[in-house]
Amino acid sequence: MKKVAAVILAPAMLLSSAVQADTLLGVYAGGQIWDTENTGSFGSGAGNQSFGFADEKQQSFYIALEHPVPLLPNIKIRENELSTQGFVTLSEDFVYNGEGYSAGTSLASAIDLSHTDVTLYYEIFDNDLLSFDIGVTGKKVDGLLAVRDAQSENSLKSDGWIPTGYAQLRVGIPATPLTVYGLANAISIDDSSVRDIEAGIEYRLVENLAVDLNLQLGYRDITIELDDLDGIYSDLQFKGPYLGLEVHF
Repeated sequence: MKKVAAVILAPAMLLSSAVQADTLLGVYAGGQIWDTENTGSFGSGAGNQSFGFADEKQQSFYIALEHPVPLLPNIKIRENELSTQGFVTLSEDFVYNGEGYSAGTSLASAIDLSHTDVTLYYEIFDNDLLSFDIGVTGKKVDGLLAVRDAQSENSLKSDGWIPTGYAQLRVGIPATPLTVYGLANAISIDDSSVRDIEAGIEYRLVENLAVDLNLQLGYRDITIELDDLDGIYSDLQFKGPYLGLEVHF
């Protein structure tokens, strides 16, 4: 948020373009350790099955580049780990990916929805008290949802891009080294939706002309509701607190 520039909006392009940013290229890089509570169910069309998913520690890393070139969006790339395992003893028959499992079967599950976010965004406001970004994100997912009984594993995979809207708001607290912030990626199409929302508070550990170093404490919630995406149905939620560190050159 250490910028020298002002924001110039073209009236006819209010939501799609803005002139902004650093006098030189601004680089943001950071990482987070996320302690997730994981719940929900998934299936392949014949009814979802709930599992007792284990809580996990996930990781996320990102880098963002901001520049002063008018109309050209800034870019942020973020790697997100998103996986868990579960177990259930079936109370009724369950069919997954064409294979049937009878009531009383002990069934393990494995989920890996780790993905890469590629975000293109514009800075609508950018100063020490208020910063607001808006753009679009493409989530590149190489997904795996699998179940395993005593004999074999049965898995479904999904490989593709999920487009979402993107917004981030940051508000500095005057006369303190603190900033509160929130950001969201979200889309809803027919009966499927993906929501990735986080909010937190940031403490400026170091702030000078050369580098800023910020400590982050926040809460993130990812909900994935799929209705026949490559044959996958799901109602999954990953949520919990995280601790992060960000550096700005």
